[in-house]
Amino acid sequence: MLPPDDFDPAIGVAQTLETGVRRLVAPNPSPMTYRGTNTYLVGSTALAVIDPGPADDAHLDAILAAVGAGAHISHIVVTHTHVDHSPLAHPLAQRTGAPVIAFGNATAGRSAIMHDLAATGAVGGGEGIDHGFVPDLTVADGDTIEGDGWALNVIHTPGHIGNHISLALGDACFTADHVMGWASSLVSPPDGDLTDFMTSCARLAAREWRVFYPGHGAQIDMPADRLDWLIRHRRAREAAILALLAEGPADAPTLAAAIYTETPAALRSAATRNVLAHLIDLTRRDMISCKGAIHADAFFTA
Repeated sequence: MLPPDDFDPAIGVAQTLETGVRRLVAPNPSPMTYRGTNTYLVGSTALAVIDPGPADDAHLDAILAAVGAGAHISHIVVTHTHVDHSPLAHPLAQRTGAPVIAFGNATAGRSAIMHDLAATGAVGGGEGIDHGFVPDLTVADGDTIEGDGWALNVIHTPGHIGNHISLALGDACFTADHVMGWASSLVSPPDGDLTDFMTSCARLAAREWRVFYPGHGAQIDMPADRLDWLIRHRRAREAAILALLAEGPADAPTLAAAIYTETPAALRSAATRNVLAHLIDLTRRDMISCKGAIHADAFFTA
């Protein structure tokens, strides 16, 4: 169920958010994508397209139509390799000649423990990954992507997925799926890593921001408050897990059923994945232990 709010933009219509920043929403609404994926156009003449979105011909046409007379697309930037963000990048590149820029392929930026868990397949996961994505150019944390009258500073923000980046445009930040206004992010191992997610939250919180432009939902006009909520939300989930484990060993599905009592059926699987991410994080921090090797249905104890 989508939360009630005023964010209900016309799909595929470019809306100006501030000078040099426009947003188009892709036609892919769902319980996981809200109204659809936000595609951003940055600049006035030579444009950067941030997150072209899913493989959808209508959205491709909408992006090209939004460019306008006398302008062109010079850069295509992908924040991460989920199928609602990256698949349209190369079709757009074929139409425009612009390079596709990202942190890397679907496994780039993955932590060592998640690399090992992925190799065994023990924790499942892999939801919505664009496995075939390969950028034309890769960027690293601290790099700057520059165009005509704009510059995007790359902030590596792994957590939702290892290759996730946020992009600073002055005191505005395109936070993609790391910080959103309508919901907290899914963190599903081995692509998602809660330890990295919390570190990325702290990195963003260390800077002063005027506005966040997320991958889904409306702009966030009080970024510090939203980050504070996100961190407190995750800590509350952690506390609930620890309290339940104090009563006896449990697995992720059992804990999720006890904690996410009001979660719609369509999101229960995602809730279980989030709990598993917490359990792996708590194990890494020696706050709980796993009975045997970590896997999707393993039992954990305090």
